[in-house]
Amino acid sequence: MEVLAALNLGDLAATFSKMGMFPVFDVAYYIVSILYLKYEPGAVEVSRRSPVASWVCAMLYCFGSYILADIMLGVSPLDYFQHNSHILLASAVWYLVFFCPLNLFYRCVAFLPVKLVLVALKEVVRCRKIAAGVHHAHHAYHHGFFIMVIVGYVKGSGVALISNFEQLLRGVWRPETNEILNMSFPTKASLYGAILFTLQEAHYLPVSKGLLIVLFTLFMATSKVALTARHSHASPFALVESWVCHLLFGSALGGGEEEHHGAASSPAKAKEELTEGTRKRKAKKAE
Repeated sequence: MEVLAALNLGDLAATFSKMGMFPVFDVAYYIVSILYLKYEPGAVEVSRRSPVASWVCAMLYCFGSYILADIMLGVSPLDYFQHNSHILLASAVWYLVFFCPLNLFYRCVAFLPVKLVLVALKEVVRCRKIAAGVHHAHHAYHHGFFIMVIVGYVKGSGVALISNFEQLLRGVWRPETNEILNMSFPTKASLYGAILFTLQEAHYLPVSKGLLIVLFTLFMATSKVALTARHSHASPFALVESWVCHLLFGSALGGGEEEHHGAASSPAKAKEELTEGTRKRKAKKAE
């Protein structure tokens, strides 16, 4: 029985890891990404003043990780734009989020129960992108473990890493919001996930890729749904990170993410993301 259960679990994991993301999961990814774009200060005004700039920003939110990873691997940054169906689908989502009459589409997808489902589906895509990035880098640089981690990390959080460039397109410049300086939970999780998938790809982690994808997807989806439901940006890694930083770097115990971002007078405060309610109010006010 145990052998059969193990075989069934392995088969399910392999099936899940090979399941196609287009169009259901990709649509969810585009919706949540462009929803977060609309929450950004000035995004609605830019969409009215310059729809082209708004569309480019939306494409960066949807495909920024592919663009940045392609640049790092020496591939044309326009390479992903050959997938017409993806571009058209993301463009349709952008139009509906920003220009749908009576804001009906935005109201529907921003409704919390619907949004939680979309967020969970988005994390499925994120995990798959991290695994694909590590696998791609492994073929190009067979023993380049650091390159595998970097490419997987970029595939999972490339949008956040190029956020400063995207801000410039919207006429905003906030260098203190650099994602490397103040990592959000998805960015940190992408880094840790890239390390795990690199270890698995190099056969240092005795777990099948399919099972690792399932486990990491469950962790990411559960964590992000819980954070979204509570309108929180606290990192599940904060406690462990505070202990590790205290042990290795001598920082104050408990001086984790919350303490670093808590002081109103700190420059890092500008990087801290607005709560969902505040961001929605700003978006509605701008409209």
